[in-house]
Amino acid sequence: MRWSAATLSVLILGTAGVGYLYYEHLNGNIQKGARSIGDSKARRTEPNAAGQTPLNILLIGSDSRNSAANVSLGGDRKNAGNPPLGDVQMLVHVSADRKSAAVVSIPRDTRVDIPKCVDPKTGEKFAATNDIINTSLARGGAGCTLATWQNLTGVYIDHWMTIDFAGVVKMADAIGGVEVCVKQNVWDRPKPRVSGGSGLKLTAGRHKVQGKQALQWLRTRHAFYSDLGRAKAQHMYMNSMIRTLKSQNVFTDGGRLTDLAEAATKSLTVSEELGSVKELFDLGMQLKSVPTDRITMTTMPTVEDPKDVNHLVPAGADAEQMWTMLRDDIAFDDKGGAPAAKNPTGEASAPPVSTDPAAAPGKIGVLVQNGTRTAELAAVGGRATAISQVLIGKGFTNAAADTSGSLSVEQTVVHYPSADLAGDAQLVAKSLGIPASSVKKSTDVSGVTVTVGADWREGAAYPRKAAPKAGQLPATADKLVGSDTKSCMDVYSPYRW
Repeated sequence: MRWSAATLSVLILGTAGVGYLYYEHLNGNIQKGARSIGDSKARRTEPNAAGQTPLNILLIGSDSRNSAANVSLGGDRKNAGNPPLGDVQMLVHVSADRKSAAVVSIPRDTRVDIPKCVDPKTGEKFAATNDIINTSLARGGAGCTLATWQNLTGVYIDHWMTIDFAGVVKMADAIGGVEVCVKQNVWDRPKPRVSGGSGLKLTAGRHKVQGKQALQWLRTRHAFYSDLGRAKAQHMYMNSMIRTLKSQNVFTDGGRLTDLAEAATKSLTVSEELGSVKELFDLGMQLKSVPTDRITMTTMPTVEDPKDVNHLVPAGADAEQMWTMLRDDIAFDDKGGAPAAKNPTGEASAPPVSTDPAAAPGKIGVLVQNGTRTAELAAVGGRATAISQVLIGKGFTNAAADTSGSLSVEQTVVHYPSADLAGDAQLVAKSLGIPASSVKKSTDVSGVTVTVGADWREGAAYPRKAAPKAGQLPATADKLVGSDTKSCMDVYSPYRW
């Protein structure tokens, strides 16, 4: 929601030329924190043939009310001083060739597995839990939210950035206004049975919003039907902001540029490896060349949480298809060339095979876990035992089932703890038909471990799937293209006037 502002800051700093003293002044404005503070199993995507890798940035809008400015803007004063929640979360993926970009939002009330995290400032430890995703920010900071995303998606995230209410207002003022559109008059206000409301009040049509009104637009939820509608309104704002920056001559106006740089560096908190103007400059140089017609804004497909009608859960196959496209750097549109090279099976190219020779099957110890439980479905009984028997039949006589309980894993994976077992893990995966891209190193296991996921609930042979093609987003992704100037938000009838 507040992340249009962060994108702007990157673009601005990527073209700003400042003197050394002013450069140091800007550096002093930037607040920073640890990139990851939680257990996470994701690893970097391998470079393409040209040696390029994708860039992934997690953008977090905090509802922090830990300042007078935030309390005055946030509305709910009783939460002043409470740990902040990450009410808006978006992953920005820039392709390895820097010719396209994708943005994926996850609604704040989506229930997910949150890993064990440690607060880097206090040392407080938070046990792994299953909760709505916005609570991850309160478990030690943005580094825990990043670890949560990595475990959910399997996508390695390079950086995070956060912004709060006051930061959004500063950035929106510095931009000078962003055009938005509503189909009907809108007034997002408290109703007899529904508390809260952003206060946004506009007549039907197009409007340029800035300052507090921009924050109201980005926070509006009830008038846009739900958190899903709010995400779409945020995408509209971000797209419009990017088009505004590209169309204006902001980089040749010294005074305007100074205002933007000041606002950006004072508004952002970033992961520590981005904690200087130079790093933001380098990042901006990579982002600014992506054309607007190749920026695709989406929301992770979700379904109603069977445990709580007020919450959501990832929509199994559709959500996994989206994560597969990000992991394999497959464009969300079909306007580019061919994606990364494919292997003969039609699957996305896998990481290099280990040069460490595998032991004989009978000498490899394998633990098989049941990870078939989902938010909608119970675990398949005896699944770990069934697959361990398949392995025994293939000569892995030291395979055994973990009967301590079930896990919830979207995609079947083979983990190994150290480099000397990489070859063993790959041999186990090959024997079961599991793709090499699902073989991953993890310090959470003591030996080769197969976790049978929700994608393999039946049968002895792993159900292999062809990789998605460019542009094959699920219909439930609710995409919005950056060059779309005609989109307009529909207003829920109780909030029309």
